[in-house]
Amino acid sequence: MPNVIDAFTRECLAIRIDRKLNSTAVVDVLSDLFVLRSVPGHVRSDNGPEFVAKAVRD
Repeated sequence: MPNVIDAFTRECLAIRIDRKLNSTAVVDVLSDLFVLRSVPGHVRSDNGPEFVAKAVRD
C-alpha cells in the first residue's frame, strides 16, 4: 500500500491498496499525480522492493 504524502503540506495525495504491488503499479500512481499536480523537484521513498525498481527510478 503506497501512501503518497506531500512533505511540505502533509497532505495525502494518493493511497493505493492492493494485495501485491509491483513497480508498474507505483509508476501508475506517480504518473497520475505528475499529470494532476506537476512533476515535483524531489521524490523520497522508503526503498521498499517496488521502489528500487529501475522503472521507478527512470
